[in-house]
Amino acid sequence: MKKLFTILICLPLFTFGQQTINASITHGGLQRDYILYIPASYSIETEIPLVFNFHGYTSNAFQQMVYGDFRTISDTEGFIIVHPEGTLDNSGTSHWNLGWGGSTVDDIGFTSALIDSISAEYNINLSRVYSTGMSNGGFMSYQLACELSDRIAAVASVTGSMITGRFNSCSPNHQMPVMQIHGTLDPTVSYNASSNTESIPDIMNYWANFNNCNSTPIITNVPDINTTDGCTAEHQIWEKGTNGATAEHYKIIDGEHSWPGAVFPNGTTNQDINASEKIWEFFNKYDINGLISTTSTNNITNEKSHKLIKIIDLLGRETNYKANTPLFYIYDNGTVDKRIITE
Repeated sequence: MKKLFTILICLPLFTFGQQTINASITHGGLQRDYILYIPASYSIETEIPLVFNFHGYTSNAFQQMVYGDFRTISDTEGFIIVHPEGTLDNSGTSHWNLGWGGSTVDDIGFTSALIDSISAEYNINLSRVYSTGMSNGGFMSYQLACELSDRIAAVASVTGSMITGRFNSCSPNHQMPVMQIHGTLDPTVSYNASSNTESIPDIMNYWANFNNCNSTPIITNVPDINTTDGCTAEHQIWEKGTNGATAEHYKIIDGEHSWPGAVFPNGTTNQDINASEKIWEFFNKYDINGLISTTSTNNITNEKSHKLIKIIDLLGRETNYKANTPLFYIYDNGTVDKRIITE
């Protein structure tokens, strides 16, 4: 084993190449499956982000990998994608447990365990773990924002929502950048409030307020580059939140229950934007402490190309997120950012 370890560390340019891996872990007495996508650019010497991509109700990991597809973006931008597989509910349908319908599956614990398992095998930047998903997978991403915020940097929901009353029990321990993409004519998950879901405008207002953003969003019309898709898009962004966090919403006017830009449209699908591209652009701005690109104490701006080496506290000890404590971000170009993360 010692000899093998020596060989590995002496090959810093070793890469795994592009891979799609079917794997599983055991959690809560259950075998939990997932599909992992490793970009061709992956190298064991470089920390890279991890993106969770959760499927919708009745769907599965493979369908979500193809439908809400990030693989080409992953190859270009260099992040790993994990497509978890849900379990069957009481009606025999694949799902993510939102705390309703009698399900007792610990999907929050499963997600945390999956982060541990993947990061044990690959060089994951644990300050850059994100979650997105379609429909029930969008709900699940909000669940993680509320219940696993110490491990999740930002979330994005496509056609998902939050269950009624969830605002009262949601307690992230840091600002949480969120993006919501939703059609106004969605027949499956209503854009407006229903008997068991919050309205999309209320969800956006909740997160904008939680992140201490401006109370009024900046609204711009997305160019209608595809005039035959039956819908248009509007971009709303609440800016200037704590540590640069924002709340963003792509309102798909007359859109239905679908993933914008999908190759296989499901109902009225917007083709003016590509949801996967917009989500990654959004995620790529943040780590768990807020905006990645900040001004240092020496007024030097760290570009995204500068690699974060470590985070230390006042005593020089390596650490991660701590609220109300001075932290120093040390980059490979010699610059140091001082940040104080407030609740």
